[in-house]
Amino acid sequence: MPRAVYVLALGIFAMVTSEFVVAGLMPQMAEGLGATIPQIGYLITAFAVAMAVGGPFLTVAVMKLRPRTALMVLFVVFLMGNVLAATATGYGTMMAARIITGTASQAFFGVGISMCAQITRPEVRGRAIAVAMNGLMLGTLLGLPLSTLVGERFGWRAAFWTVTGITVIAAVTTLFGVPRIERAEGGGGFRQEAGVFKKPKLWLVLSTSTLIIGATFSAFSYFNPILTEVAGFAPGSVPVLLIAYGAATVVGNTVVGRLADRHTVSVLAAGLVLNAVFLGGFGVLAGLPVAAVVCMMGIGLVGVTMNPAMVTRVQRTGNAGPLVNTVHSSFITLGVILGSSLGAVVIDAWGLRAPLWLGAVMALGGLATVLPDLIRGPARSLNSPQGWGPTTAEGCGASGVGVRT
Repeated sequence: MPRAVYVLALGIFAMVTSEFVVAGLMPQMAEGLGATIPQIGYLITAFAVAMAVGGPFLTVAVMKLRPRTALMVLFVVFLMGNVLAATATGYGTMMAARIITGTASQAFFGVGISMCAQITRPEVRGRAIAVAMNGLMLGTLLGLPLSTLVGERFGWRAAFWTVTGITVIAAVTTLFGVPRIERAEGGGGFRQEAGVFKKPKLWLVLSTSTLIIGATFSAFSYFNPILTEVAGFAPGSVPVLLIAYGAATVVGNTVVGRLADRHTVSVLAAGLVLNAVFLGGFGVLAGLPVAAVVCMMGIGLVGVTMNPAMVTRVQRTGNAGPLVNTVHSSFITLGVILGSSLGAVVIDAWGLRAPLWLGAVMALGGLATVLPDLIRGPARSLNSPQGWGPTTAEGCGASGVGVRT
């Protein structure tokens, strides 16, 4: 595995830690900004909206730059937004900061995952994506509990300053640890990369990712109040529980990464079924501390950990270029939007258990989008490496890496 893949994981770790910091400090931020818990939940939604809507446009803006240069530009934009968040004096300023950081992080994911495809062999691409996506999982395992702990001890602003420091380290590491590579000849053109979106199948595949992440985030966005107000845990124990949840995501991501290349659709189907079971079980058993933790850990194992399989399926249906990867990330964050915003709505209507039931329904909806491929069987449903798209330049986009047919 090229060293640069691990460096890209560090950058993703910084971005994800900033994204998740609000989820771990909702009560403190609500008090500090004079807002309600649902309003703080909308800051998570705002970050996701910026990713989904602004990310592709920023990706197009940096598409003609060399990949490493593009990553550095995106680090600068992200840092500006994160500093604004750390110094925000009102809810409106914080909302603006979340929009800036969300847009930059989405473009970073797209360019970074495309670069993974460019510097690794096709037969290990699923594993490379899993390594890069460990930045996401470690953001849950270490970044979220760390920022939550810092925020509880030194104030929520200190948590955002901590993220700023991590981002600076990631930027310097990227500058010296990622090779300076040229864009592929004839690749990177907007029209060339955008043409793949004419495939109806691609839109169905993208919707699967939306529902997988939406199901998970409908619960994850409100773990803190659910664990403290329903399950009865003390606020000080939440960081420890989030560490356990993050450990589960790292394990799940590693397993899915190993299976994603050869069993893409089967892994997605199994993950969706299990996630629906754990979410529904959490909804029923949230008042029992031990059962609540077991269900939360299960969600960690089979929720966001589907990312390597999701990315593999999208790249095989479309291509591995930065625009496709960024748009896919937009559909992923559309899931965050739906999960967190609808979660806030159902909390107001039916209480803190309601987002868990919402997640179970969304997981079953995601399963319905996978079933057509699953029924066709492995020979035709991308369950094997033979599902990669064309080997010509037409099928590889800006990544410049042929994908096998």
